[in-house]
Amino acid sequence: MSNWSEQLPTIRGRYVPNARLAEQTWFRVGGPADVLFRPADEADLAHFLSNKPEHIPVTIIGAGSNLLVRDGGVPGVVIRLGRGFSDIRIDGGLVHVGAGCLDRTVSLTCREAGVGGLEFLVGIPGTIGGAVRMNAGAYGQEIKDILVYADVINLQGEHHRLTPEALQMTYRHTSLPEGWIVTGAVLRGVANQNPSEIGNAIDKILEEREATQPTRGRTGGSTFKNPESEKAWKLIDAAGCRGLKIGDAQVSEKHCNFLLNLDQATANDLESLGEEVKHRVYEISGVCLDWEIVKVGVK
Repeated sequence: MSNWSEQLPTIRGRYVPNARLAEQTWFRVGGPADVLFRPADEADLAHFLSNKPEHIPVTIIGAGSNLLVRDGGVPGVVIRLGRGFSDIRIDGGLVHVGAGCLDRTVSLTCREAGVGGLEFLVGIPGTIGGAVRMNAGAYGQEIKDILVYADVINLQGEHHRLTPEALQMTYRHTSLPEGWIVTGAVLRGVANQNPSEIGNAIDKILEEREATQPTRGRTGGSTFKNPESEKAWKLIDAAGCRGLKIGDAQVSEKHCNFLLNLDQATANDLESLGEEVKHRVYEISGVCLDWEIVKVGVK
């Protein structure tokens, strides 16, 4: 790991050298970032990107909900969007949101405003920025179903406005280039709906999540993408992996497409466990599972 703090441009936000990233993720594991950067707003972020030395790598993180930071930490600058990217503005059925907004908060805010169609967001952990980047989904809907456009900044600090078609959104995938950062989005809901009915739909989703997923554990959400015409959890269960452990990392017994940090697991424990699950599933079914959790940093 290198100390690049002195080479970075002056910003209005905040630099934190040797920042602990375990505290920024739901797994609560992983090494530090050389520098953590919290930009004040989109202009501050663009200024940083257009003025930083090209050789310094940049990694963007959101709420850390589906992120595994490896034990060796993350070289370069890790960017986390905070308050300057958390505004929500509703204009009829259009919902203007910052990339730092939690998906759950957007859903609940729309409930209060009588805007329907975004209830499923309450079932997606993380932020809008991460949800757009990976076309996150739950309960039969995906971000591409409600996205009007996303505001994005490239590695040179240039702004782009991209539609779902431009992003080529498919299952848990977009064509957004590596390193480009979603700063905000406009989502399409349905105005003038009954807040009580929206609330009932949200409550049903929350109850189902609580009943079927280890929502109170240190987890990263769904570990593997569902293969075509298959459910990852069923393949994992059939391979005998429910409850499987390496160190203090365990495949959840409640929902076996979730990995858990029981207490003192390392990132290596969790990644090794995931790879062992992949191996066993392939041996039994011939299906190669793809990670949905994002892994960053060095072992």
